[in-house]
Amino acid sequence: MRKLTVDISNTLSFLPAQALNLWSGRIREAQKMLLNGTGRGNDFLGWLELPEKSMKIATELSETAKSFSTGLDSVVVIGIGGSYLGTRAVIEALANPFGQNRPGPEILYAGHHLVDSYYARLLEYLKTRNWGIIVISKSGTTTEPALAFRLLKQALEHQIGKPTAAKRVIAITDQSRGALRKLSNQLGYRTFVIPDDVGGRFSVLSPVGLVPIAVAGHPVVKMLEGALDLKNRHYSGAGILTDPVTAYAATRNALLGQGKTTEILASFEPQLHYVAEWWKQLFGESEGKEGKGIYPSAAEYTTDLHSMGQYIQQGPRHLFETFVVPEPSALPVTIPQDPQDLDGLNFLAGKTMSQANDAALGGTTEAHIAGGVPVIQVHMGPICEYTLGELVYFFEKACAISGYMLGVNPFDQPGVEFYKKNMFRLLGKPGY
Repeated sequence: MRKLTVDISNTLSFLPAQALNLWSGRIREAQKMLLNGTGRGNDFLGWLELPEKSMKIATELSETAKSFSTGLDSVVVIGIGGSYLGTRAVIEALANPFGQNRPGPEILYAGHHLVDSYYARLLEYLKTRNWGIIVISKSGTTTEPALAFRLLKQALEHQIGKPTAAKRVIAITDQSRGALRKLSNQLGYRTFVIPDDVGGRFSVLSPVGLVPIAVAGHPVVKMLEGALDLKNRHYSGAGILTDPVTAYAATRNALLGQGKTTEILASFEPQLHYVAEWWKQLFGESEGKEGKGIYPSAAEYTTDLHSMGQYIQQGPRHLFETFVVPEPSALPVTIPQDPQDLDGLNFLAGKTMSQANDAALGGTTEAHIAGGVPVIQVHMGPICEYTLGELVYFFEKACAISGYMLGVNPFDQPGVEFYKKNMFRLLGKPGY
């Protein structure tokens, strides 16, 4: 299986000669700060060791997940931001988009917005299902997931009774504090702990992500093996470009120095849609502070080449792209011959859809570079638990190093609280 690599060759013409070599001291200092725990936010570095730590509880976690999900048609994962995006990224990437041959119950999501119609339809749908809840919240009081849990908890209790409902809830929360921990102790929910030293957007490889992924029927050990392999991989040579993590972090910061202030994460694989959504939060919440940061955006190709493609090709030149390129599917589809050839596509007959997709990737790369958009490529093996574990750890480590290179704390998010205070005031919460 192909190991994760980064190709920055298509960015070099956009950078001054030796630009990346000039970054070597800065990136090594940022990496040293991260690994030695001397940088800002160093009390939130527990994610660095999650591949090993989570491996120790993987068997227990998987057995609990299997016991919990037996007999269930659906499980609703309640969370917001980092408490749900990483989970959804992995589950959606591994899922059959048409719902066939699902290895576990269907996974539904709640707590990530406040829309009446969604909850009305969800509650109506669940009346026809055998279902359970995984609720993820450190405090148990974050508004969106707390409201969703209140609604769904009552619906489940009314449907099957309180004692049985308690057996159909897993709470992933603080070890000893908070409203959700208190309620879990009172009602006897199965629980897993959110580590104190791991922030939400870095929590995919903790029970926050692993429990729902295991409930969905996926072998989380394989995911942890991929992350651990990436973590322990050693690269020959002293240059920063031999390691994909430092190559990516250095290149994106060098491009920022050339006025490239927006990064588009793009893929020609639609099942990576939520990987891009998680990536947007990871980098946006980690870097976007103190007037600094690269704006994280996302696109799905070839679909968005027919919508945003014009802007990317010829709009303002403040962009660069990072393509995530998995190896093709093991389920090739061959393009057939057509006797009439009215669409003029018989020249493709006998080729696979993946070959056409690869040509679209190559053609897009060439076109965008010619249009003034640098392109980084992150190559990975075929989409599976192992390669997603690699990808998660790769982006987490690169994000932390990149944040330190910018001179910010990559592990806090003080700006997130502003909207909450205003919302509470408008809703009439006491004290606001």
